[in-house]
Amino acid sequence: MNYSPVELLYVFFHHGGIKMPLGRLAVKDRQILFEYDPTFIDSELEISPFELPLKEGVQICTDRLFQGLFGVFNDSLPDGWGRLLLDRQVEKHGINRRQLTALDRLSYVGTSGMGALSYEPDLTNSSDIKKPIQLDAIAEEARIVLEGTNDEVFEELLALGGSSGGARPKIVAQVNRNRTELLYGQDVLKEGYEHWLIKFPASADEKDIGTIEYAYSLMAKQAGVEMPSTHLFTTQAGNAYFGVKRFDREGIKRIHMHTLCGLLHADHQNPALDYQDILRATHKLTRDFQELLKAFRLACFNVFAHNQDDHSKNFSFIFDHKNEWKLSPAYDLTYSFSSFNEHSTTIMGEGKAPNAKHLHALAKSVGIKEATAVAIISEVKTATNNWRAHASEAGVSVKSTKMVDENIVD
Repeated sequence: MNYSPVELLYVFFHHGGIKMPLGRLAVKDRQILFEYDPTFIDSELEISPFELPLKEGVQICTDRLFQGLFGVFNDSLPDGWGRLLLDRQVEKHGINRRQLTALDRLSYVGTSGMGALSYEPDLTNSSDIKKPIQLDAIAEEARIVLEGTNDEVFEELLALGGSSGGARPKIVAQVNRNRTELLYGQDVLKEGYEHWLIKFPASADEKDIGTIEYAYSLMAKQAGVEMPSTHLFTTQAGNAYFGVKRFDREGIKRIHMHTLCGLLHADHQNPALDYQDILRATHKLTRDFQELLKAFRLACFNVFAHNQDDHSKNFSFIFDHKNEWKLSPAYDLTYSFSSFNEHSTTIMGEGKAPNAKHLHALAKSVGIKEATAVAIISEVKTATNNWRAHASEAGVSVKSTKMVDENIVD
């Protein structure tokens, strides 16, 4: 296959069920240029108010964190699992993955990305075929891809979820409301179905990682953390896969989402933020103190539940149909270690062993009253101290239950 880089890309914004021209991305002199469509400027919709102001003329991102892309567009790109699938697919067709530009990759996202942005030309091979999904078969295909032993399953897995973020294998699916049937396809939603995301184990994961994450979702809900609907999808073979309802879809409508990473241009691969930064950004963006309290509650949960994978891509905001920014429901909450056994995001400068003392200092630094902080910390600790009950309800193994229990922060 001859490689020809994409040099001009049209961006669209889906808002309230309407597809709106957002602007154009282009490459010139090894720089990526962006210009808003005049009609979108008239809409007064701010899709990325910190780094990409709504104004006339060409804008250029001056940092190289996202290959010259503004963060809001980088949010559309898959990383980890999705990037692996795309790289292997293009190399299977004779294209060196290193040749792909950021605009090339966005064109492969096309209409299939998370959130409310889409890109044309669209180079995806999307299909509206509504056939049932066999979870155990997908899990086996994901294992084969991770091991690099077969070149025949990339296209199917890419179509099923290659534009979703994160390191673990996952698919997007349509799920009926009683959660007994799963179908391919995300472009045209079948009546009575909802958009979900379902995860599979990575090679380094515990075998019961799905049940662990499901137990964490139960624990988070008890802690008062806002969560999407979650479910443990089990198969006749006895395997269990964690699923979560997508909050970037509302029926057939797409919802704009923006990660903290993209909003602040904060490197998610290296520790770059403190929870103080997250809470202040939340308040500045949403202008709602209740949203700041939601972010503080999530900080408490990540500390007490030993979720060290709290990097900037694991916090997001949604822009609803009322044109208001809100902290998104929480996601990717599970037992985890990060590099050097420290939190990816520090808590008042502490990453190794944060505790209630650091959380109280965090609350004070952003204007949360002591009584409010005490109440939130108490509610979260009650939930995390109840880990064994949540693990039992989810069906977590004895070994994993003990492993997590030994690391829950008192």
